[in-house]
Amino acid sequence: MEQYFSATQKMEQEVMFPSLLRGVFLQEEGAAPAAESRTDLYERYQLLKAIKPMVEKGLASGGDQSPSGADTDTDPALDEGADSNLEERLSHHVNGLQQVLTDLTKNTNALTRRYSQILEQINLSEDQSSS
Repeated sequence: MEQYFSATQKMEQEVMFPSLLRGVFLQEEGAAPAAESRTDLYERYQLLKAIKPMVEKGLASGGDQSPSGADTDTDPALDEGADSNLEERLSHHVNGLQQVLTDLTKNTNALTRRYSQILEQINLSEDQSSS
């Protein structure tokens, strides 16, 4: 979780001109672009920025949820069946959340690295043209 927030904070601090990411596609070294990578890095940047508040809000409100409805007395037989499955369901969702956060962190770090490469290329071309 902390890695995700650290990665998004770094991205927000480093990416000062998101428009430089327009028309740039993330590509693993030596690999052909994946079908889903038809989204340029500018669109990914916008998506990652939009997701961050949702993650923060979801985590903050996750502990505030209470059972909906006034009737909390349910059939004990139903509770018993649901309780036996709670640990499995929780494990499934926690694993899913962990995978999503890992993927978001990887995407954020890759975008930040690519942006830094773009800036380096701009700086190199400026240095060469001023010589």
